Amino acid sequence: MSASLATVSYIGATILFILSLGGLSNQQTALRGNLYGMVGMTIAVLATVFGPQVTAAGIPWIIGAMLIGAVIGLYAARTVQMTQMPELVALMHSMVGLAAMLVGVATFIDPTASFHWADGQGIPLTSAEESIHKIEIYIGILIGAVTFSGSIVAFGKLSGRIGGNPLLLPGRHWLNLVGLLVVIYFGREFVNAHTIADGMVPLIVMTVIALLFGIHMVMAIGGADMPVVVSMLNSYSGWAAAATGFMLSNDLLIVIGALVGSSGAILSYIMCKAMARSFISVIAGGFGTTSATPKPAGDAAQPAGEVTPISSVETAELLREAKSVVIVPGYGMAVAQAQHTVYEITKHLREKGVNVRFGIHPVAGRMPGHMNVLLAEAKVPYDIVFEMDELNDDFPKTDVVMVIGANDIVNPGAQDDPTSPIAGMPVLEVWKAKTSIVMKRSMASGYAGVDNPLFYKENNRMLFGDAKKMLDEVLIALKS
Repeated sequence: MSASLATVSYIGATILFILSLGGLSNQQTALRGNLYGMVGMTIAVLATVFGPQVTAAGIPWIIGAMLIGAVIGLYAARTVQMTQMPELVALMHSMVGLAAMLVGVATFIDPTASFHWADGQGIPLTSAEESIHKIEIYIGILIGAVTFSGSIVAFGKLSGRIGGNPLLLPGRHWLNLVGLLVVIYFGREFVNAHTIADGMVPLIVMTVIALLFGIHMVMAIGGADMPVVVSMLNSYSGWAAAATGFMLSNDLLIVIGALVGSSGAILSYIMCKAMARSFISVIAGGFGTTSATPKPAGDAAQPAGEVTPISSVETAELLREAKSVVIVPGYGMAVAQAQHTVYEITKHLREKGVNVRFGIHPVAGRMPGHMNVLLAEAKVPYDIVFEMDELNDDFPKTDVVMVIGANDIVNPGAQDDPTSPIAGMPVLEVWKAKTSIVMKRSMASGYAGVDNPLFYKENNRMLFGDAKKMLDEVLIALKS
């Protein structure tokens, strides 16, 4: 493939990737957006493999690596559970970071890396160009290392292999500052190195510090912020890909990496705004991992009284008599894999003339859009799935709200208790409905580790048990 044809292919792939991002921003067009992305990636890969920068001798190695990766990808796609999607995404982000690290090291130790290729002949770089090239390598490995280790820790937390509580080291911010200064110092040493051997020492020191920083950064972030962490790591992986593009002089990688990095950053900002948090405070860590500060007896925000349990038959009766129902899904629905039963209940109620809608909080689940993916898998109609801001004003006119495995996103303490760790976080105001039904296995606190006063309100009922089992019973009762 000629260089001009490869360039045209890259432009076409870039357009398709932009269309893919646009399609993925809306549920109705998400399928088309995925298709654009797959076609664009196919074109990009073919243009790279058969482009002028790859020799014929290297093609068998590339195809072999692609086949191995394809087999692993197909296996993962067929076997991974929907509840495991967040950790799978984190693991994929780590692979992008690892790739950026390996490409950076390979580019530096490659004896041809100090030359710019033009018309098939090596032209030596000037001193300034060589310094810029070294900075690209240094920053690329730095971002890749942080993304790699941080994503591995995120994978461990999301999969339960690492505890959700934060690791808050004494003077952690000072440690981060010292690490940054050391990285800058060794960056200067790396740029001024005259040989590959001289440059390897500062490169290795920086890589170790970056790996440790990635581990420390995510370990210090609390459970309630994990959806933001996934989005943040997505952004980091994009910038790592862009840095790899600079190292390889690949325009497509630069553009696509910038698209992924910027879109991930925007999504992180949106999610932080939905939690009344700043991006810096998320990085600082510690949110949502300890219970609220104990308050004196009589405090209005203190949970008081006893919960009122309800049976599946009584739940079905309330749903049967309701004219307006809102369902709020959470991670508990994903764990129980109850989305298909939820759809059957929704379908039955709508056939009976009940107005059923779904309320989605921006940080529900363990990753951005987690609940939307589950509901789409169960074929819940897109037009009855609403964001938090679209439903909050309607709760006073709602007969029944069913909260399925959600906790922190429906916690009135966010509005009523200024001492709560989630104070100020926008939540779904389900307690304003005529009746709210919370489905939980037990009275345990949510992922943020904060007690929920909703459970004790007079108009709230608790349906204890596995969500799938209890919803099956509700569906049977509805149809009987």
